[in-house]
Amino acid sequence: MNVLVTGGAGFIGRWVVKKLLDGKHRVWVIDDFSNGSEENIAEFLQNDDFRGLVVAGVEDSKAVNELFYKNKFDVCIHAAAQINVQESIDFPQKSFDSNILGTFNVLEAARKTNCKVVVIGTCMVYDLSSGTPISEKHEFKALSPYAASKIAAEAMAEAYFHSFGLPVVILRPFNTFGPFQKSNMEGGVVSIFVQRKLNGETIEIFGSGNQTRDLLFVEDCAEFIVEAAFSEKAVGQVLNAGTGKDISINDLAFLIVKDKSRVRHVKHHHPQAEINKLVCDYSKAKKVLGWKPKTKLEEGLAKTEQWLKQQKVKK
Repeated sequence: MNVLVTGGAGFIGRWVVKKLLDGKHRVWVIDDFSNGSEENIAEFLQNDDFRGLVVAGVEDSKAVNELFYKNKFDVCIHAAAQINVQESIDFPQKSFDSNILGTFNVLEAARKTNCKVVVIGTCMVYDLSSGTPISEKHEFKALSPYAASKIAAEAMAEAYFHSFGLPVVILRPFNTFGPFQKSNMEGGVVSIFVQRKLNGETIEIFGSGNQTRDLLFVEDCAEFIVEAAFSEKAVGQVLNAGTGKDISINDLAFLIVKDKSRVRHVKHHHPQAEINKLVCDYSKAKKVLGWKPKTKLEEGLAKTEQWLKQQKVKK
């Protein structure tokens, strides 16, 4: 298959690229490096099946159209997005341009070239206040411009499926973690905590630490995305991906650092936006794709720590 991965140099995107190349598919990437970096995909650039890297954002319609028209893509995995919630609050225009306009550009180019589109969404579109496992039927609640823009992008994709018969799949991974995730404040809680552990620093927990997360290892997430991309059953569907198990931030910190004296609680800078309980119901993905996560949390944490150690050695 000929596959385009938008945002393919980002955290999840580079693992999707790896999975596709391992499966002997021909892969192109478009990425403006706002979230990702060329370093993330450096190991793939000499692979004969890695066919091209375009440094541009998906909001650039000229770059998107040229890429689609020059190459006959079977599938576009659309992972490019403005992903930082706080940045979306500070600069809402970025969310609109990347997530809404960018998705429109991808869908239009795909419609004109008859290409299947897999839209990588987010669990942040849901109303996360219920405390119950979240299925695809759960209500939406836009608590940030980021969430609102992702809802709009999904609605656009659904419209292209119903109006034009464009093969579309919408995927909503939950809290994904693993190697290649940023470990600064733009990163995920796991990579931040592990990095602080390796630096000999105190792990800081916002609020009580009783809030929970459903943590999905990135290689399992990439497998979910690629399986959905090549599944006929998934067309027109919305699918969640998670583990079905949650862990409190307190328990996560102790699991990582194993020393309570190295953990402290600090005042939450956005307590009104905190999610108290987050757990995924992925039963639909299991039914439609036969997919389920394989990596235990402890195994994923060990792989993440090993990768971050290697980065420290490189520096």
